[in-house]
Amino acid sequence: MQLTDIPFHTITWSDLEPTTHPGDAGVALWRTAHYGAIRVRMVEYSAGYVADHWCTKGHLLLCLDGELHTELQDGRRFVLTPGTSYHVADGAEPHRSAAPHGARLFIVD
Repeated sequence: MQLTDIPFHTITWSDLEPTTHPGDAGVALWRTAHYGAIRVRMVEYSAGYVADHWCTKGHLLLCLDGELHTELQDGRRFVLTPGTSYHVADGAEPHRSAAPHGARLFIVD
């Protein structure tokens, strides 16, 4: 990732209109800022959220609130709690997430 042509500015995430992304269960609300090919998001998963697909996109993800359960396609499982993160490259390990009690995440991809 190369960060270029991004002037200094701040974001009040609550000012960004969320988009709704339904999962197999529950919904994800995304507040998104784009900087060329880089997407920066504040994502809120509802309680009971379960992803509807295996994701192959790379992410830098930080759990801010709640608990995020992430499963890799090879069967490994991880639980993120506030202050923990995961990092995965594009096309590396397909993954999908669930948030039994809800979660709020900061994601760069």
